[in-house]
Amino acid sequence: MAATTSSTQGWAQLRQQARSLETQTEMLLHTYAQFSNQTNIPPKPTEEERHTETRLRELLEKRESVISNLTRLLTSDPSPSALKQNNLSLLRDKLSDHRRDLSRLRSTLETARTRANLLGSVRDDISAYRAANPEQGEADYMLDERGRLDRSHDVADSVLSQAYAVQDSFASQRERLAHINRRITLAASQVPGINTLITRISARKRRDGIIMGSFIAFCFLMFWFFS
Repeated sequence: MAATTSSTQGWAQLRQQARSLETQTEMLLHTYAQFSNQTNIPPKPTEEERHTETRLRELLEKRESVISNLTRLLTSDPSPSALKQNNLSLLRDKLSDHRRDLSRLRSTLETARTRANLLGSVRDDISAYRAANPEQGEADYMLDERGRLDRSHDVADSVLSQAYAVQDSFASQRERLAHINRRITLAASQVPGINTLITRISARKRRDGIIMGSFIAFCFLMFWFFS
């Protein structure tokens, strides 16, 4: 009974230690991932980057040792529970995932650093060439300016083409509306009494407009006279 209790306590302590190391690993992996997201990646690993990677490897080794101890406890248990077996399997899987994450992040960081160094080398070569050949450098500058002007002209041509297309569309719609209006007028002229009705409506609208204009003018004069 005492041996079982001691084994249970040892399991709980080791599992708690494994979980604590796992949390520390996740935090350091997040920190390590930030090095590859920098705008200007240094040509060589910084002291912080090397320290973070070293710390990550140490944590992974410690977790491996703790998991080995848990495995020995579980093996020595005459009746290991399914829960303990499942917990141990999860700890192993998480450790494998973190090892892969570290390898992937390191590869990503090395690729980003190689790309940054290559681009920096190319820029340095171009600058050195232009410094040694000022006439060629000026010619390259003029070519760049010519390219930017050509692109600006292309954008302006595109905008003008769109404007002309819109204008043509408006003209087509205006012609279509005029055609519809002519057809309505022609159809109305063929129906007895429609022209007379349209004429009366138009006259009434003009009369109402005259009345409304006169009323507004009267109100304005009254306002101006009494103010």
